Amino acid sequence: MPSARQEARLFLVPLIFLCAVCIIVLFMWFWTWPVVLPLLALAIGLTAFVTYFFRDPDRAVPADPAIIVSAADGLVVNVDEYDEPDFHLGPMLRIAVFLSVFDVHVNRSPVQGLVNSTVYKAGQFLDVRHPESSTRNECRSWRIETLHGPVAVRQIAGLVARRIVAWAGEGSALAKGERFGMIRFGSRTEVFLPIGCTPLVKPGDRVEGAATPIARWPGAS
Repeated sequence: MPSARQEARLFLVPLIFLCAVCIIVLFMWFWTWPVVLPLLALAIGLTAFVTYFFRDPDRAVPADPAIIVSAADGLVVNVDEYDEPDFHLGPMLRIAVFLSVFDVHVNRSPVQGLVNSTVYKAGQFLDVRHPESSTRNECRSWRIETLHGPVAVRQIAGLVARRIVAWAGEGSALAKGERFGMIRFGSRTEVFLPIGCTPLVKPGDRVEGAATPIARWPGAS
């Protein structure tokens, strides 16, 4: 399966090449220092940021089968009842997480299950804190079939995020906490769960993908 490291190479290779060219120019033509030094500093800074942004730490996934985990790192911005918009699953418990450019952007499956369908929708690139970003922005949605019923996950592009990357596909069997894709440079991830699930987080909470329990299946003690 593709990885964050492979995504990072798309940016790191040209940046490292630019750094090498700047260093060569500095050593060969000293009079270019006033122009090339700032360019080299910018290239080094961008290289450091890209390396940081595409980090993908391993996480300890809760073993309790009753626990549903966060699909993303970031700040919980919504815990509410909301009509699932892409697979027409009706009213569901929605837990939405805002990812800043400083959060890990790898998305992970909140549950164990089989990807029944995935849908991509083109759209706008509103700031994901905008109340209409959930319905108007570019997004990719995943329907995951579980023993407890269907679960949906939406990856929503934002003002800066312009690329949703899918690593899994229809028919993929996902373990709880398994990586299935990422969103580049600031975004929003929404998890839709059956109404009977008990939320374990509230708006304002910080969560980590695959590690933080966000809800419990119905009937679980």
